[in-house]
Amino acid sequence: MANALMFQGTGSSVGKSVLVAGIARALRHRGFKVLPFKPQNMSNNAAVTADGGEIGRAQALQAMACGVEPSVHMNPVLLKPQSQVGSQIIVQGKIWGQAKAREYQEIKPQLMPYVLESFEILSKHADIVLIEGAGSASEINLRSHDIANMGFAQAVKAPVFLIGDIDRGGVIASLIGTHAVLSSEDLGLVKGFIVNKMRGDPSLFTDVMHWISQKTQWQNMGLLPYFPGLSQLPAEDAADLKSVYHQPQGKLVISVLLLPTISNFDDFDPLKYEENVQLNFVKIGDSIPNNSNVIIIPGSKTTIADLQAIYETGWDIDIKAHVRQGGFVMGICGGYQMLGSQISDPHHIEGDISHINGLNLVNISTQLEHSKTLQKVTGRLFIEDIECSGYEMHLGVTQYHGEYEPFAILNDKQADGIIANNRQVLGTYLHGVFQHDLTRQALLSYFGIKANNVNFLSQVENNLDKWANHIEQHLDVLDLLNYI
Repeated sequence: MANALMFQGTGSSVGKSVLVAGIARALRHRGFKVLPFKPQNMSNNAAVTADGGEIGRAQALQAMACGVEPSVHMNPVLLKPQSQVGSQIIVQGKIWGQAKAREYQEIKPQLMPYVLESFEILSKHADIVLIEGAGSASEINLRSHDIANMGFAQAVKAPVFLIGDIDRGGVIASLIGTHAVLSSEDLGLVKGFIVNKMRGDPSLFTDVMHWISQKTQWQNMGLLPYFPGLSQLPAEDAADLKSVYHQPQGKLVISVLLLPTISNFDDFDPLKYEENVQLNFVKIGDSIPNNSNVIIIPGSKTTIADLQAIYETGWDIDIKAHVRQGGFVMGICGGYQMLGSQISDPHHIEGDISHINGLNLVNISTQLEHSKTLQKVTGRLFIEDIECSGYEMHLGVTQYHGEYEPFAILNDKQADGIIANNRQVLGTYLHGVFQHDLTRQALLSYFGIKANNVNFLSQVENNLDKWANHIEQHLDVLDLLNYI
């Protein structure tokens, strides 16, 4: 079995995912074969693996940092929150079931064998496995049957490093408090701590780092200054999205509706690199900016509930007025389904509502089914026969009513999506469509601007390298290996 290091946090969003990605890239630079592993993740931002499974998007980024293809074994348990029925449980890439929070606590012991199996499979193919915990290491109310943090660390006897976030405040209390609530057995696995996202003068915190080390007997592994370039890497949590994400003076204003259960919002990461684009994420209750050129309805984990939210906030009125005034609307996956005349859920997969009227902007209807489409696809875009690629990840079968123009013709000759007769409303099931440089350029041209001549994946690779170099300047990465 491979050597392993585990990184846990004092809370959510302390930077575990990107820190693991950066350390993985740094170790790869030094010639190690590294693989990422997260026993349990909770996220609606997912990626499709080559074998047709799904994992958390953060583990796909970590795989990229390691220079390998994503595998379902990198994230064997993925929880995808839904509004009424709890969370959908994905095990080793496939739907396993669903449960509400309390029910899930009783299910976890059934999932540990899958988690350990995936870890063992990865371990056979790596020099080092970097394990990422979930949420907070101090959630002692969830310690029984834990598979995400100390429960897993104990199962494989992995050394643990605790990460605290100074930018959010309270990092001293968070670290000391975690030490106070952990059992002596779990404390025995914690070898050191890292304080992340330091802004300002690091010397102002040097004495505190030593004090925390003396108080906890944990090794001070380093104080990591804030790295602005992280905003250019894919975000895992919707809470990380900003109302104005990039280029506030961009010529093309694209407003993405921040739905309550938005999914796969990394679809829009490539637009960060377009200097002629102003990208807004519009929160529920906020007005869609009047100067929007394009409104995008993104993917959704609970399409019917999110469509209800659109109606409740009055966005449906704004969207239709936008179209009447000549603006563009684009729906992706669940957003595409919302563009049609109706969405039905006869099996109550999402909740109690069996059907809901759609925005009626294109002539389609959708019925949700138990089977899930998960696949990577390639094809040709409706614009000038441009090449496109992406992945499908959706429940439901969409029916077309009458003649229509598809958004793309896939290489298996199947049609994807639709272009409305007015040429202003576009719908597609393809996630990741903006990641393909030629597709992004063609779509932005269709919307009225010239795109930058940038290679998106190269930009992500470059930022991973910069992030890894930043980490190496402030942490002794090789010293971590001394604790294995």
